[in-house]
Amino acid sequence: MKRNTLVAMLRDMLLARAFEERAAREYTRGNIAGFLHLYPGEEAVAVGVLHAAEPSDYVVSTYREHVHALVRGVPPGKVMAELFGRRDGCSGGMGGSMHLFDRERRFMGGYAIVGETYPVSIGIAYGIAMRELPEAVICFFGDGAVNQGTFHESLNMAALWKLPVLFVCENNRYQIGTEIHRHSAVTEVYKRACGYRIPAERINGMDVMDVYKATQSALQRIREGTGPQFLEIETYRFRGHSMADPGSYRPKVEVQAFQDEDPVTVVLEETVPDYPSAEHLSAIGKDNIEHLSGHIHREGFLSADQVERMRREIADTVENAVQFALNSPEPSMTDALAALHSNRGQEVLI
Repeated sequence: MKRNTLVAMLRDMLLARAFEERAAREYTRGNIAGFLHLYPGEEAVAVGVLHAAEPSDYVVSTYREHVHALVRGVPPGKVMAELFGRRDGCSGGMGGSMHLFDRERRFMGGYAIVGETYPVSIGIAYGIAMRELPEAVICFFGDGAVNQGTFHESLNMAALWKLPVLFVCENNRYQIGTEIHRHSAVTEVYKRACGYRIPAERINGMDVMDVYKATQSALQRIREGTGPQFLEIETYRFRGHSMADPGSYRPKVEVQAFQDEDPVTVVLEETVPDYPSAEHLSAIGKDNIEHLSGHIHREGFLSADQVERMRREIADTVENAVQFALNSPEPSMTDALAALHSNRGQEVLI
């Protein structure tokens, strides 16, 4: 892979980790309210997939979408301000953590309803197909959404009409808190696609280079007019489902094994009661970020000093994002009324 691509992916993974760590801290300080679903451990999925996409492609995400938005190019300050519920957020402060949106970057939203990404993606893909455009829709969803009726209806429709959709299952094995074999008769998610004759494969989601290459190939096939593609990307979240979930239902040896396999030391700043301390997490092991940074170092693309300089720059970026959010005003009732009437003229978003 080219040096510039690898370095850009490393920067985005480091930004993703630092941003989410800071979001956890701001949540404990009371600056973020409601639910907060964080992404540490899964960075290789968002970064690998979205670096392989084109700016003209559409992205539809779930409620764990902060990193998807950041990698897509939404400014960190805009994302943090939205988490804070401030007017300068990417959704005007009225969407919050689970409803980020950026029309300019074709980031068509995070959705809190499980399985909602499928029909939204199908609708956008239908519009693309009708106009015969060389674009694609990337539909993210988790393993917990594959038993929804919308999954089967949407895959059937996508296959029947050969719609340009890349279905991306972020399989972190536990959906909310139930291991996949306890809620699904078919635990190999990618095999479900064969019922609709959609080409599918399973990818190691802890290796960003594997994810990038598989996504590139799948998107190329879509642009050639072959119809939808399906990727099951196996990953692992280091935290619980949300900030309210200590993740105690997972065996400690399993968490240890996945983080040892992964490669950067996980140091998450957190003070939520009953959640592992930062000292405990730092002793667990490494994650997928070090896997990539180690590869870059071995290839001679970046020195250790350059990586450390990158970390410092990212720390400044995240700090500036927090200050931007703190200085942004809260939305008013006038803002809310304007948003309520924003689509009364049958606006078309694609």
